[in-house]
Amino acid sequence: MYNGILNVYKEAGYTSHDVVAKLRGICKQKKIGHTGTLDPEAVGVLPVCFGSGTKLCDLLTDWDKEYIAALRLGLTTDTQDITGQVLSKADEEALANLDEEQVRESILQFLGGYEQIPPMYSALKVNGKKLYELARAGKEVERKPRPVTISELEILEFALPLVHFRVVCSKGTYIRTLCHDIGKRLSVGGVMESLTRSRVGIFTIDKALTLAKLEKLRDENRISDVMILPDAVFPDLRAVKVGDNAVRLLQNGNRIPENLLAQGISLEDGEEVRMYDRTGQFYGIYQYHSKEQDVKPVKMFLPE
Repeated sequence: MYNGILNVYKEAGYTSHDVVAKLRGICKQKKIGHTGTLDPEAVGVLPVCFGSGTKLCDLLTDWDKEYIAALRLGLTTDTQDITGQVLSKADEEALANLDEEQVRESILQFLGGYEQIPPMYSALKVNGKKLYELARAGKEVERKPRPVTISELEILEFALPLVHFRVVCSKGTYIRTLCHDIGKRLSVGGVMESLTRSRVGIFTIDKALTLAKLEKLRDENRISDVMILPDAVFPDLRAVKVGDNAVRLLQNGNRIPENLLAQGISLEDGEEVRMYDRTGQFYGIYQYHSKEQDVKPVKMFLPE
């Protein structure tokens, strides 16, 4: 069984669920989970967790994400992207009167935090029903605005009424809705024409692997070569090893007295560390408690 994360390049036409289903077949493994959906027509980074690595799914979902998006001004659709049913079109004069500086200023006003209303065509649930199921049935329900954060926003190219931009945002941000909101602010409407997710936390698009590439690696018995181990997700935490007399405690996920840690380690109260045995096998994240003079498990990643 594989334990870790694959940095998968999701191609257009696949849902995130499709990717997981394909990987179950490629890797002959059932315990797999993805870390946040991408729209079927969107492409880019989709970290997929395997075995004990599935414990990272919630953590990876919370990481910031980077996207490259194309915004087409002058349209609104029911899905807020170019694939939806057109609801309105701006007149030619209004579009012709737009200038780059005006558009740039309106886009950059979304830097920082803002209240975003989730789109009807989304997997969010209201009263137990997914919004997209209600939307397909012709129903629209009230959605509460949710706080999101746009930490970086960069205009890459103007070809009005098309604008390409890069955005780094918090969990729960809909780029389709950002495009819609920009168009609304400019009073001409806007839809997302294309979307590429270029980064999720430490996972970048230049190292993402297509399903075809993963099938080839499977045939060469080399999937393990590209499987990212769970401890790689915690590069900022110090690595701590235990002596042989503490391995059993480590294997059972027990608290470990400070005097059983490798010599020369000085920890601060509340500090979290990566715990290993002397062979370098990673077991989990532990936190030091100075009062008890021990480390306590926070999240275990025992191989399955």
